[in-house]
Amino acid sequence: MGIACKEIFFGRTLAEWREDYLRGTLQPHSMLESLDLDADDPAWISRINQERIDSQLDYLAALLREADGDVARLPLYGIPFAVKDNIDVAGWPTTAGCPEFAYIADSDATVVRRLRDAGALVVGKTNLDQFATGLVGTRSPYGTVPNSFRSEYISGGSSSGSASVVARGLVPFALGTDTAGSGRVPAGMNNIVGLKPTRGWLPITGVVPACRTLDCVSIMALTVEDAARVAGIAAGFDAHDAYSRQRSSTAPAGFPARPRFGVPHPAEFFGDTAALQAYARATQVAQRMGAEIVPIDFAPFSALASLLYEGPWVAERFAVVESLWKRNPDAIHPVVRQIVEGAARFSATDTFKSEYRRAELTRLIDGVMATVDALMVPTAPTVFTIQEVLADPLTLNARLGIHTNFANFADLCALALPAGMRADGLPAGITLLAPAWHDTALAQFGLRWQRYWGEHEQDATLGATARKYHPTSEVIAPPAHSTVRLAVVGAHLRDMPLNHQLTSRGAAFVEATTTSAEYHLYAIANSTPPKPGLVRAAPGEAGAAIEVELWDIPIGNFGTFTAEVPPPLGIGSLTLADGRVVKGFICEPSGLVGALDITRFGGWRAYLASLQSEK
Repeated sequence: MGIACKEIFFGRTLAEWREDYLRGTLQPHSMLESLDLDADDPAWISRINQERIDSQLDYLAALLREADGDVARLPLYGIPFAVKDNIDVAGWPTTAGCPEFAYIADSDATVVRRLRDAGALVVGKTNLDQFATGLVGTRSPYGTVPNSFRSEYISGGSSSGSASVVARGLVPFALGTDTAGSGRVPAGMNNIVGLKPTRGWLPITGVVPACRTLDCVSIMALTVEDAARVAGIAAGFDAHDAYSRQRSSTAPAGFPARPRFGVPHPAEFFGDTAALQAYARATQVAQRMGAEIVPIDFAPFSALASLLYEGPWVAERFAVVESLWKRNPDAIHPVVRQIVEGAARFSATDTFKSEYRRAELTRLIDGVMATVDALMVPTAPTVFTIQEVLADPLTLNARLGIHTNFANFADLCALALPAGMRADGLPAGITLLAPAWHDTALAQFGLRWQRYWGEHEQDATLGATARKYHPTSEVIAPPAHSTVRLAVVGAHLRDMPLNHQLTSRGAAFVEATTTSAEYHLYAIANSTPPKPGLVRAAPGEAGAAIEVELWDIPIGNFGTFTAEVPPPLGIGSLTLADGRVVKGFICEPSGLVGALDITRFGGWRAYLASLQSEK
């Protein structure tokens, strides 16, 4: 299989692409003209041609004119990406992995349009298990997509092509879909990041359904930061999508510094010792990062997972192909056809009975999830050779979904993360799963995970490129308008007595900084626990810069937080050293009665340290 383009473009992250465009050392037309997408590469179903290059460059030029020529206003300007071929791109064929089903899309899927409006360029449509039915990557008339590390092994599916082109560095990100694990299993098998958002956060308008009530558009990227950035651009309510949802105003911005992760007990690896060892190593890394590992009963998750293919939801898959099946059933891949024809076994009564069972199991799962911050599971329990899957396609496919099939049923979001290499040279991966709308919290920990792995482990590479991971951000920004940035100055600082009032509300630490040099800090008298009071200096009066921490708190939880702030403290607006204005703690004049001026210490921590040194 050929390399995507000249080596200078190989395996680059969004930050690297963006830097070159901002400096003017790269132009979109030269990038597109340098592409060399191998026609024999089974990861592609359709690729860019001159007509598609010209139309996209014209559109990009129009966007740049609207931005007054400022490339910085287009966050994905000139960046290439790939789209799974069950997602519409205007003027391109959509096949869903079935030539007889193919049609030319009249318009972009909503997620594609949003990415293109940010300046991104579609360079190809990728192969998949037909009609997104499979976790293996072998069920396509366009060819089997091999694992990007060892070609005799499967790539995982159904988003096999998208995972492959990202892992090999041909594009920095790609769109997939994820109904039963299709965006996570291939990510884990190819050493990349797979983001499965909360169902309804990324619209499915313009996506060929698999199970429409459960479908998600997923993001595959080399880094967590890139996946989260792309998701933030593509996500948002879409009135044309009946299953689109507004993001919760109480969605947490982060996990505690020492999160509790539930792990399956016992974990099933189907005799794969290399997978077991890799997962054990990953849990040890999580513990070194401060996480508490909590064994949980996985039975309700397993029972719920089995409903997806063994229950009546298979009828949703049949609904998609029904007209094709009636006129030309042989056009459907034989394994896919066998699966969807199983819909005939179920009645409407069976459907309702299964829905009642789903609700019962989800209630049990909710109880488990309430005891931990997230689940940490092996992305896949094992990996098979292509020949093994072809010999036993249904049994082995089912085994791959034991940690994924339940996620959308239980309304969980998920993030698949690289976890180094197995002893046999294949990638290992873990997946974090959390309740709906915890997407940013997962990304925050995922960023920590990739950073820690890159600093401490020798096998932390970007996909199959052999490039090392180099972090470019300390924090994943929550979606705009979903949080309040709050400056804390005393008892709410990290490791201080009232910090739990932030973390229990899903707040995330952003950075340590200082105010502008116009404040005084006082130790309030008779305050339990001890607290400082921050006061802006009077006009013409000398002040000082005071150390603060910035936290993002979900906007829906901000009111309950402020309700706990006792007098004489309150929440007002603070000016930071760099000129930013944020919400923060202030003190009423009455609080200064009997208070000690501690401005000279420059912050609450330094003042407390001085008290300890005096003992």
